[in-house]
Amino acid sequence: MTERDLSYASAGNGAAGNGAGDNRTVVFSLGSNLGDRLVNLQLGLDVLAASGLSLVAVSSVYETDPVGGVEQADYLNAVLLARSSLPPRDILARCAAAETAAERVRTQRWGPRTLDVDIIACGCVVSTDPALTLPHPRAHERAFVLIPWLELDSGAALPGWGRVADLLKTTPAGPDSPVSDLTGGVRRRPELLLTLPAQEADAPCS
Repeated sequence: MTERDLSYASAGNGAAGNGAGDNRTVVFSLGSNLGDRLVNLQLGLDVLAASGLSLVAVSSVYETDPVGGVEQADYLNAVLLARSSLPPRDILARCAAAETAAERVRTQRWGPRTLDVDIIACGCVVSTDPALTLPHPRAHERAFVLIPWLELDSGAALPGWGRVADLLKTTPAGPDSPVSDLTGGVRRRPELLLTLPAQEADAPCS
């Protein structure tokens, strides 16, 4: 997968709104810190693929310190790029289905979970709906989102915030932390691999 293959909203996907029609790039963040963390992440990919999303690329797996102040185990995290013409709310429903498949139980805000699937960005869509704020309201300050996203696309940009590479300079990982050897609570785990499920080829986009 090359950067030329990754077509982002800034290159002409739709404007704000929840309507279907535009084949947008969707950026997901997946995380797990309960049970078999890698199996849970892979399950998330499998469910999203089976739900009709066209998966494009998945990052390396990173182990990260938990955020939010709740004492809990470290997370495994990854970023997924997909393409979809579905409305964002329908994509959100597919994220919830993936979490349900992993038997996630919500008992505590910021607490541990078998699987967390967040929509980070959906093309250029901007939404202030409390049920689905786009882009994700805390993505710009989360190294465990920015680092794997930057791994997939060095030119990535978060709508309304700017280039991911610039945002990363303000996170705890710091401006001098190379993606291959991260500090600041985000550690690449090259021995842990996620696999994109086989999918039927999409028709070429015009």
